[in-house]
Amino acid sequence: MNEEIIEKLKQAIDPEKLKTDAATLQERRRDYSAPNELADLQGRGAPNPACVVQPENTRDVVKVVNVCRENKALLVPFGLGSGVCTGIVATPETILLDMSSMNRILSIDKHNLMATFEAGVRGSDAENALAKEGLTTGHYPQSIDLSTVGGWVSTRASGQFSSAYGNIEDVVMGLEVVLPNGEVLETRLTPRAAAGPDLKHIFMGSEGTMGIITAVTFSLRWKAEKQNYTAFYAATMEQGFELQRYIIQSGWMPPVMRQYDTTETKGKFEDCARGEDCIIIMVHEGPAARVDAEIKACQTLAKELNCDQAPVKTVTDWLEVRNHVGGFTEFLKRNITLDTIEIAATWDRIGPIYNNAIASLMEVDGMLSAAAHSSHCYRSGINLYFTFVAQVDDPSKMDATYEDCWRRVMQATIEGGGGIAHHHGIGRVRRDYMSAEIGASGVNLLRSLKKTLDPANILNPEVLIPHE
Repeated sequence: MNEEIIEKLKQAIDPEKLKTDAATLQERRRDYSAPNELADLQGRGAPNPACVVQPENTRDVVKVVNVCRENKALLVPFGLGSGVCTGIVATPETILLDMSSMNRILSIDKHNLMATFEAGVRGSDAENALAKEGLTTGHYPQSIDLSTVGGWVSTRASGQFSSAYGNIEDVVMGLEVVLPNGEVLETRLTPRAAAGPDLKHIFMGSEGTMGIITAVTFSLRWKAEKQNYTAFYAATMEQGFELQRYIIQSGWMPPVMRQYDTTETKGKFEDCARGEDCIIIMVHEGPAARVDAEIKACQTLAKELNCDQAPVKTVTDWLEVRNHVGGFTEFLKRNITLDTIEIAATWDRIGPIYNNAIASLMEVDGMLSAAAHSSHCYRSGINLYFTFVAQVDDPSKMDATYEDCWRRVMQATIEGGGGIAHHHGIGRVRRDYMSAEIGASGVNLLRSLKKTLDPANILNPEVLIPHE
């Protein structure tokens, strides 16, 4: 069957764009998630796909989609593989669509502050091209060097400066998408529309299940005139949450507002840690007058809440290492299982969720560290980014311990009324919690949408939607 599909693909597109060599198949058979890394180490990793197709343009994508649909072959889009939720796990029958070869900058429009990129453009390449024109998307995920603009959209990503500039849904102006039936959808480039539901949102966060994103148009910003920093101590996480709430609800919008609990403060800011205090770091940028006013206002609000100023060095140190993405492998080799889990909740719910999740994680045998920080702030709530690190005596139990840690954070979040995912997506690791997140009616709606758009169920079928 694989040979037949490969031959049909070769007839549809340039055979040079189809790769079957072992090195290419091995490199693109999975994402970067901890379960996939562990499976590889234990000799049970994802198998190689049938082939990797590297389309040059949207026409190529249409041809590949048509061949796969007509032959009911599984088709999984692949950007740069930086996902951490097991969104990509190949099978021997999988056709891997490597979008990284579609990496052209299609246009930069300084008058209307728009830019269009093919979906496979690396995030840092997009930002570097815009920086030469004095522009930015304002979207800076930690994985900016390791991810594509299409991947940002398909996982509904957030950038580190989101508290002022918004998340991916706030900066995307238009999409080009190849639908499972081979048609190409291009959304109109208008600043806002009331022409029915916004179709872009069908594909934002859909993780390649509803269509293949081939191009993204962003609404841009001019680079900030001034950037400056503040940092504060808080005696408790709840006190720090209150400071952030006061700031954001007062109308101030520092693009970076990050609060680290005691454990993370001692680990990341050893030189500036103070007793059992938490640290809150902020980046302020924009017109110079606004930056100065915002800093003064934040200092005043901090004083009212008895949050002392912390050294600005905490912020500058963070800026230097903020895009460093640590690996799992060296820990897993020592039978240490670990991961990060990001959730979100309203202001009244975030404190109890934090306390309950940390307490539950600490009950896990071999838990070395359970900690969290906030990294995205909103008028009506905030996110938390949990990290767990656990030593496992028996390597055969590492998966079970990993799943138990995830279950505990998901359970604390669901029972506390929070949202189970903030910016990493669903993949397989969160898929079976979706019913608790959006209810049976929501899951049924997703299933109906999937069946309507992709009746043959060829596009990345194992992610996002729980099995019936």
